[in-house]
Amino acid sequence: MKFPVGFAVIGMGYMGRRHAQIIQSLPEARLVAIADIDESLQEELTSAFRVPFYLSAKQLLEAHPEADVICIATPNGSHAALALQALDSGRHVVIEKPMALTKADCEQIIHRALQVGRKVFCVMQNRYSPPAQWLKQIITENRLGSIYLVQINCFWNRDDRYYQPAHRTARSWKGTKSLDGGPLFTQFSHFVDMMYWLFGDIDRIQARFENFNHRHSTEFDDDSGIITFHFQRGGMGCFCYSTAVWDRNMESSLTIIAEKGSVRVGGQYMERVDYCHIQDYEMPQLAPANPPNEYGGYRGTAANHHYVFENVLETLKGASTITTNALEGMKVVEIIERIYALLPGR
Repeated sequence: MKFPVGFAVIGMGYMGRRHAQIIQSLPEARLVAIADIDESLQEELTSAFRVPFYLSAKQLLEAHPEADVICIATPNGSHAALALQALDSGRHVVIEKPMALTKADCEQIIHRALQVGRKVFCVMQNRYSPPAQWLKQIITENRLGSIYLVQINCFWNRDDRYYQPAHRTARSWKGTKSLDGGPLFTQFSHFVDMMYWLFGDIDRIQARFENFNHRHSTEFDDDSGIITFHFQRGGMGCFCYSTAVWDRNMESSLTIIAEKGSVRVGGQYMERVDYCHIQDYEMPQLAPANPPNEYGGYRGTAANHHYVFENVLETLKGASTITTNALEGMKVVEIIERIYALLPGR
């Protein structure tokens, strides 16, 4: 691999622009091209990023063999097809969450990457937050002993400002089953990933769903859900979510009740430790969390994407391993798919 590494970004919405900005800020990375199907963005984006703009992935891939890594920041339902296209052209791939909308599509990506000898990086940037890194450490060190109960609450606002903004066009994808997939994929897959990363796979899943105030704005049968399960490694859990919170995000929290202590990480996106009481343990001072991503009237998870791209570069150097590999990305999709299988009419 030659440095600086050539990157291209496909999909130039909020996240695609964030990818492009970060790439241009890294001395060992070089943004060589961008693509989006919206031709009206061309003048604005070529002026902002000073690289060629294309209306299709095919045009970009054919024109820029020097693009070693292709970042896919398009609607969820298009991730798999674009990842396969990029892999077939011999490129490494960075895929925004979720990796795809079905386990079968994820398996196809993994198989193709193995065939062509290329790497797949899944974007799950919440793993980099100081509370997440701390949780991973104490669980790896078995500071808590046996895990008894885990509760995750994700209570966010996603109203008509998100699903039906004034500038909404025919190509809008938010709220559609085929391209969005539902709140567990689009809003809360980060926290499903956090659960899987910390505690492993789940089984004995039960769930109840409601759509309280999004029937007019989405194709989903859920804007809220209560999911209970057992962890295969031991202990049980509950994942409660809603996008029906009025006006602004309320919280994303994780509570652990365990043999040797209890912990709660809270805030709007799990950015602070609210409670820590562990046997024979003094909690260290954690670095402050990065602020949330701002998406024009609503907020997302922490702005940790620069860590993702630093990991891409270190992995391509052979100095690190992938923070969220394709198998982990697939497991998150599989867990969500198993949960949604319990939703009538899904």
